Amino acid sequence: MNFQDQIRQGIPSILPAKKERTPGISHAPKRKDILSSEEKKLALVNALRYFPKDWHEELAGEFLAELKEYGRIYMYRFIPGYKIFARPIDEYPANSKQVAAIMLMIQNNLDPAVAQHPEELITYGGNGAVFQNWAQYLLTMKYLSEMTEEQTLHMYSGHPMGLFPSSPEAPRVIVTNGMMIPNYSKQDDWEKFNALGVTQYGQMTAGSYMYIGPQGIVHGTTITVMNAFRKKLEKGDSSKGKIFLTAGLGGMSGAQPKAGNIAGCITVCAEVNPAAAIKRHEQGWVDELIQDIDKLVERVFEAKFNEEVVSIAFLGNIVEVWERFDKENLFVELGSDQTSLHNPWAGGYYPIGLSFEVANQLMATNPDEFREKVQESLCRHAAAINRHVAKGTYFFDYGNAFLLEASRAGAEVMAENGIDFRYPSYVQDILGPMCFDYGFGPFRWVCTSGDPEDLRKSDRIAANVLEEIQKTAPESISQQMQDNITWIREAEKNKLVVGSQARILYADAEGRAKIAAAFNHAISTGEISAPIVLGRDHHDVSGTDSPYRETSNIYDGSRFTADMAIHNVIGDSFRGATWVSIHNGGGVGWGEVINGGFGLVLDGSNEAERRLKSMLFYDVNNGIARRAWARNSGSLEAIQREMERSPGLKVTLPNLVDKDILNGVL
Repeated sequence: MNFQDQIRQGIPSILPAKKERTPGISHAPKRKDILSSEEKKLALVNALRYFPKDWHEELAGEFLAELKEYGRIYMYRFIPGYKIFARPIDEYPANSKQVAAIMLMIQNNLDPAVAQHPEELITYGGNGAVFQNWAQYLLTMKYLSEMTEEQTLHMYSGHPMGLFPSSPEAPRVIVTNGMMIPNYSKQDDWEKFNALGVTQYGQMTAGSYMYIGPQGIVHGTTITVMNAFRKKLEKGDSSKGKIFLTAGLGGMSGAQPKAGNIAGCITVCAEVNPAAAIKRHEQGWVDELIQDIDKLVERVFEAKFNEEVVSIAFLGNIVEVWERFDKENLFVELGSDQTSLHNPWAGGYYPIGLSFEVANQLMATNPDEFREKVQESLCRHAAAINRHVAKGTYFFDYGNAFLLEASRAGAEVMAENGIDFRYPSYVQDILGPMCFDYGFGPFRWVCTSGDPEDLRKSDRIAANVLEEIQKTAPESISQQMQDNITWIREAEKNKLVVGSQARILYADAEGRAKIAAAFNHAISTGEISAPIVLGRDHHDVSGTDSPYRETSNIYDGSRFTADMAIHNVIGDSFRGATWVSIHNGGGVGWGEVINGGFGLVLDGSNEAERRLKSMLFYDVNNGIARRAWARNSGSLEAIQREMERSPGLKVTLPNLVDKDILNGVL
């Protein structure tokens, strides 16, 4: 069968031969054995319901073996025989370009060059899943191949519930991931209900089909590191020869060395999984690999002396690096961490003193002991950071729940008031006041032709639009405008594409709408040869309520609420999004955040232009309005500017209280 026929068939009519996991690629770690005997029977019943009854006897034993061996039922037998990657949009069997674009984006998320654990359908973050099993993938692609513009596909945590009648104005796909009753969002709840096959952790852009490889976080990390150096260094000083020390080279964290190179510093990034480090080196995202700590120290001293711009991956544990650099008095200007501490007990963080292999075995066979080792390691980790900070290092939490989990482990990371952390979130210090409050966030697009020339043209269009806007932009956003103009002008040179022909930059509501309109016009005239998919990371102005990351600079007490994210996904859905998603978890962990995302397909039509103007306007200004109500000064300025530009926008603004009045009554 050819590719299109295989897509259309969904679950095959003839039981395929059993398949083993592919050796030599990265696989998800074994999950803990958490189900009782009766619950394991339920997991089998849940898995077998995807298949004809006469297959059940053969598949039951096989699926049970997977559950025992890996802690999940992935259904390896049903991995398609064709290669999975973002094909040109015309190669997908679909009744509309909108739907074909969704199929393209799903396959991009599962491309082995993009995905962290492709055969377990995990895109990044150790547990950020597109689907729970291969039956869900097969059924979803079949439904998409059949869908008309009078239908909407509803996705329940990877499971395609079905096609329901709707209208051309409705989203083509509605995605939810991990939407639990609030009292059932503890870490072991994810382990249990994911093992049962009834929910999944969609991360941010994994389960919403909007991941574009590590390029997305390269940009955010570049902006963060550049602005962190601006805070740290004297005016006129350069980041050359200055150290940025961090950890993690997985799906998201793998972007750090590339970002460090663009920001112009020495990046030292520790990674315990050799496969992840080697993959990033082969992709050109990290310059050098070093396995010996003595050689690392020698090399970093050399790079510092010569004021080099270089990225170095250390194949080992980050705690060893912090401790050794402290002993050697090797000064670190910037420090952070990007290990997946939202998932600390199942491969997100590896403790000092255990090899990668031994740690993987221990987390599955003795999870209580593994948990103790992780918490001991976090205490050592934090203690070493504290010693560096005492010497002048600027350390920030990079939204991966490092400080949260370190505090739970008993590490000395709390401020004197016993409530706040002693170190800021990068959103509190950098991205919040400098970007999110003004509406700047990760606007991204994918050229569905797969043609690099289309991406090249889109880069030029975006840069021209931003340069035109900059002419009249206020001083408060001029630095962000210039950073993003520089970024997009140099994007091709920096070789950021992995997987689909995609790009990202930070833009505000005005910038996003004008760039999108220019793209749509270029498609209508044939300058760009095929539709473009617009989207964003959920890590943005409006889409995410995350009290320790995206909304950590909300100080009116509402940062633990999730109204903004819910309004965002509902508001986008009836303003023109092609698909929308809402997730429990993402970035900082299950039960710690609610975030929403969207995809919007531009096909050059007048209808696409109407949708982009309506949807992108709300998608950004929803969050600015909430931040303005929280009394964030940048957002107050931004929303007032927007109300002057847009007469239909009327936002409730706060009346600011004089501090002397409060001091007089309390």
